Amino acid sequence: MARLRVAVFASGQGTNFRALAEAANQQRLEGASLELLVCDRPAAPVIERARKAGVDAFVFKPKDYPSREAHDADILAELRRRGIELIVLAGYMRIITPVLVEPFYGRMINVHPSLLPAFPGVNGMRQALDYGVKLTGVTVHYVDGGLDSGPIIAQRAVEIADGETLETLAPRMHATEQQLLPWVVGRIAAGAVELNGRNVVVR
Repeated sequence: MARLRVAVFASGQGTNFRALAEAANQQRLEGASLELLVCDRPAAPVIERARKAGVDAFVFKPKDYPSREAHDADILAELRRRGIELIVLAGYMRIITPVLVEPFYGRMINVHPSLLPAFPGVNGMRQALDYGVKLTGVTVHYVDGGLDSGPIIAQRAVEIADGETLETLAPRMHATEQQLLPWVVGRIAAGAVELNGRNVVVR
């Protein structure tokens, strides 16, 4: 059976990358194979995580390019060269342009720290706390070029306790991300995710 070739895009510590790499080592990704890390910050710790996991890295400096479209075109060429079939955005802090979104629509997913459509954009956890909701959570969704607006694949809720702070909430949110994201990648690799318009069925 052919393995699903995955590229992970990340900009920082790479905790979700680590969760995916561990799931792959434990045969929990249903045959998905992590083939490439794409990173826009040459000093990011995720690059060392990729090296230890035996995953190649495509590292670039955005300032070396005249536009976002220009570096996305370079990334697209690298993805095609490697036969990448699924992009996983896992803490990637750059806007993705249509140069990448359009050829990978339905094959690019993102993990977001809120129960979308509530609290899209940056600082989803802080937005939830400031609003005073009692329930937040994690969403994995397809990327459609809008602001966290693509079809939702899966969500898991996280309760917000009285007196909750960002420091107490964040570890539980990160743990939920690190459980949900590998599960979704495994379902996609198994052919168990069907996208039909805005509706996603996961078997």
